[in-house]
Amino acid sequence: MTRLTGRALRVTIFIGESDVWHHRPLYTEIVHRAHKAGLAGASVFRGIEGFGASSLIHTSRLLSLSEDLPVAIVIVDDETRIRAFLPQLDELVTEGLVILDDCEVIRYVGRSEERAR
Repeated sequence: MTRLTGRALRVTIFIGESDVWHHRPLYTEIVHRAHKAGLAGASVFRGIEGFGASSLIHTSRLLSLSEDLPVAIVIVDDETRIRAFLPQLDELVTEGLVILDDCEVIRYVGRSEERAR
């Protein structure tokens, strides 16, 4: 189990829900690569409305534009591990936004085996 407390780095990747990597959702590929790299964790959040560099507004309110809603993938770990993962994001994210933020981890606790059942 990864231990994480104190100063950390958060990487947030903003992409479109319909973005793919070899016929697989791009957000899935990023999460699985983060897991394989041993990072502390990754979460995917689906937006209900947004726009990016293309200036096209994507919204869940219009059926025709609801196929490519914004997605944010958030990963937090120590700086060394996050920076080692960045080359993979360079390979995967051809359109979108990748940002880094300093943060402080106050609590990072997984479920015990008994609680997980």
